[in-house]
Amino acid sequence: MHPFLDPMPRIAAHRGDSEYFPENTIPAFESASALGVDVIETDVHLTKDGEIVIWHDPTLERNTDGKGTVESHTLSELKELDAGYTFTRGDGAFPFRGKGVRMATLREALEACPGMRFNIDLKSQEEDIVDRYLDVIRSCRAEDRVCTASFHLDNLRKLRRAAPEMLTSISTMEVIPLLLRQKIHALPSSFRRKIIFQVPVSQYHVRIITERFVRDMHSRDAVVMVWTINDSSTMEKLYRMGVDTIMTDNPRLLIETAAKLGIR
Repeated sequence: MHPFLDPMPRIAAHRGDSEYFPENTIPAFESASALGVDVIETDVHLTKDGEIVIWHDPTLERNTDGKGTVESHTLSELKELDAGYTFTRGDGAFPFRGKGVRMATLREALEACPGMRFNIDLKSQEEDIVDRYLDVIRSCRAEDRVCTASFHLDNLRKLRRAAPEMLTSISTMEVIPLLLRQKIHALPSSFRRKIIFQVPVSQYHVRIITERFVRDMHSRDAVVMVWTINDSSTMEKLYRMGVDTIMTDNPRLLIETAAKLGIR
């Protein structure tokens, strides 16, 4: 069992404690850690000067007072932006605006939460992102506490070649053929390597997570992680179906639901 999966993570905080703090920032990560989540899910881009920075969107407008793309800015330029600028809890107030919340590098996040496991999505398509990402992971000695994801299959293939000891999930392009084979009862009896699904319950009107899907994949030693679930009834239903991990924007609710079911 890879250390990232031992013990099996049950509760993953999507972009940190993003219900109460600006997403993908150190305060959100520190709060999620204090709550006792198993994993923090986050995203990284490559800056103009080759730094690995924590951020989800390719652009800055949704969450900061900046404009343009992440990758067209240097790290020092990004550090000037207010990463708490647009955050609100729905009451019209902006509790973190002007409070010094800044975008963080991956190194800063790993150092701020040294005992935490991270699920890291490589958002950039730039060729250099994998090499620079590995530089950070290895210099922080974090190989065993990260699982790497990406919608860009080339990123994952390059990472698997360069660091076969590190854990990755499978991309959408890898999920689709396995899902089709599962639907027609044509899966191989076992997988050649550890398969980690990180999928929604349904996509494009196709139901992915079913009891049979979970059972079929578990029988082949695969891990089933589901995103992004924010209501307790669905959380409870998925846990009862046997999914391994749920990712949520509301880790407090997920912790409460898991405790109710005696999970963890």
